[in-house]
Amino acid sequence: METVGMVGPGKIGLPICENLIKSGYRVLGFRRSSLADFEKIGGVAARSPADIGAQADIVFSCLPSSQALEEVVNGPAGALKPVRPGLIESAHPGQIIVELGSHPVPQKERHVAPFAAKGAVFLDGEVSGTPGMVAARKAVIYLAGDKEACAKAERVVAGFADSCLYFGAFGAASRVKLVNNLLVAIHIAAAAEAMALGLKAGVDVELMIKAIATGSGGSTQFGIRAPWMAQRRFLPPQGTVPALQHYFPMR
Repeated sequence: METVGMVGPGKIGLPICENLIKSGYRVLGFRRSSLADFEKIGGVAARSPADIGAQADIVFSCLPSSQALEEVVNGPAGALKPVRPGLIESAHPGQIIVELGSHPVPQKERHVAPFAAKGAVFLDGEVSGTPGMVAARKAVIYLAGDKEACAKAERVVAGFADSCLYFGAFGAASRVKLVNNLLVAIHIAAAAEAMALGLKAGVDVELMIKAIATGSGGSTQFGIRAPWMAQRRFLPPQGTVPALQHYFPMR
């Protein structure tokens, strides 16, 4: 059974892990908070990012910030002997690391050379899809960087997603995700305005949502969010304004 690593099995990472486990992989995971939900689906808890790197030739990480990525790669800042040594410590020839979180390209790219010095390849990855879409294998995975390494990573991506696209040079995946999420923000705002109008129109709301979602005015975000808007079901939040604002300063 092939071992695949996942650093950050959270909202997006956890359904990725579950699909990998269903596809027959042994999934080794680490995060700073509890791993109980990860172990419940059959994941194997690791002691640190370095522990994952020592056991897996392909490692995915899905992290919320550039700072979190820095700590996962190099260990906590200022620690002479980090209690959670980073991925760079156990990096080895032929290893592939794919960061699926969204960060400014320079912050991602700075990790390419240190891994290359140890014979490993660090790739730019992105996930286009909600947690529900990831769970249903409907998310689209973007990859960029070393072409041969991306092809090898794509074989494992097939274990958790039905669609994977290679965009070329490092950074291209992140830039496409920025374009994608600009449209996500616009579609959510437009869906809210459309639903406000629709609810005032006095028509059959469920039928209206079906008609629009499957017609020329529909969008993925409308199909997902319009029913929640009609029910005024806003909690737990499926995506927050700060989460989208995270993308606006990126280049």
